[in-house]
Amino acid sequence: MPELIERLVPDELWTLFRRVVPPTEVIRPQGGGRRRAGDRECLAAIISVATSGCTWRQLPPVFEPAWPTAYRRFAQWSRERVWARLHRVLLDELGARGELNWSRCAIDSVSVRAAKGPLTGPNPTDRGKPGSKIHLITDRNGLPLSLDISGANTHDSLGLQPLVRGIPPILSRRGPRRRRPAQLHADKGYDYDHLRKWLRERRIRHRIARKVIESFTRLGRHRWVVERTVSWLAGCRRLHRRYERKAEHFLGFVGIAAALIIYRRLTN
Repeated sequence: MPELIERLVPDELWTLFRRVVPPTEVIRPQGGGRRRAGDRECLAAIISVATSGCTWRQLPPVFEPAWPTAYRRFAQWSRERVWARLHRVLLDELGARGELNWSRCAIDSVSVRAAKGPLTGPNPTDRGKPGSKIHLITDRNGLPLSLDISGANTHDSLGLQPLVRGIPPILSRRGPRRRRPAQLHADKGYDYDHLRKWLRERRIRHRIARKVIESFTRLGRHRWVVERTVSWLAGCRRLHRRYERKAEHFLGFVGIAAALIIYRRLTN
């Protein structure tokens, strides 16, 4: 069992996670009671659910916390935005090493089927079946800088401004924190003049493909990195289909997938 926990939650990841998880002190003046399940064991169980795609009830019994305990801890940490804070801490670690490339960032989205819940809508590319959409911005290396979710019927262009605003101020090797890309690449779904104007006002050079004018054969020359990141997110099998009724839980699994992508880059 300890080997499984160390494999899912290595010491380096656990050290970073302890910086963002809220401390919990269980005080029992009367004494007695069951021992509280450890945060590291619960985190390992949550990562197992995220990567394997199993339901909470299918959580293997080899994990020390039972599935209701792991689910309650996941719900608590999602409510307290622990995954977003972990994502930011990992970005700061990469930024301090100078391993974030802000020269050419890319934006895109991907739709997944959803059963029910808020932030779902009929997917125009899937015969109107309900679904949710994941929006993301990556740096030139494909590392996710900002993420968001919406209904599948939300137009891609509506996600650009919230995503750019959602990039946190990230540490740099030299100079102040940075949160603005030098250039942003996008496909024809973002071909709107008001978005170009909005980016220029923030001193962000845009490279947005124009409908009809530009050939599709050259659109992925610099934007392929975000497509690769979408495939990396699919490595978190819990994101193949949205089963969570609460939007914050689905966003939590998206944050876990992004944190694991950045952590792998941090340790390689």
